[in-house]
Amino acid sequence: MAGNVIELAEHNFEQEVLKSDKPVIVDFWATWCMPCKMLAQTVEEIAGEHKGKYKVAKLNIDDAMEIATNFSVMNIPTLIFFNNGGEVGRMVGAASKRDILKKMEEAFA
Repeated sequence: MAGNVIELAEHNFEQEVLKSDKPVIVDFWATWCMPCKMLAQTVEEIAGEHKGKYKVAKLNIDDAMEIATNFSVMNIPTLIFFNNGGEVGRMVGAASKRDILKKMEEAFA
C-alpha cells in the first residue's frame, strides 16, 4: 500500500472494490505512463484527505489486464468511481485535483 492508496490486483479487486461498503475511486495506471505518474500524487492527496469516507485504490493494468478489459479501460490514466459495486463515473486522462473532486461529488451524490 502506498500511503493511503490501496494496491489492487486480481486477487483483491472484487473484495476491495465491488464488495466495498464505501464508495471507491480506482486509478487504472501503468509504470510506463507519464500522465499516470503525474496523477499519482494527486490521487495520494485525495486518499489522505478523504480517508474513512472513500476508498482510493490503484490498479496496474499490465498486472491485471483482464480487469481493465472488463471495465473497457482503453486509455490511461483512467479513474473509475464505484459505489455499491457498480460504476457511477469515470474520468480519462490526467486531471486537476479540483476536477477530480468535482467529479467525486457528482458521482457519489
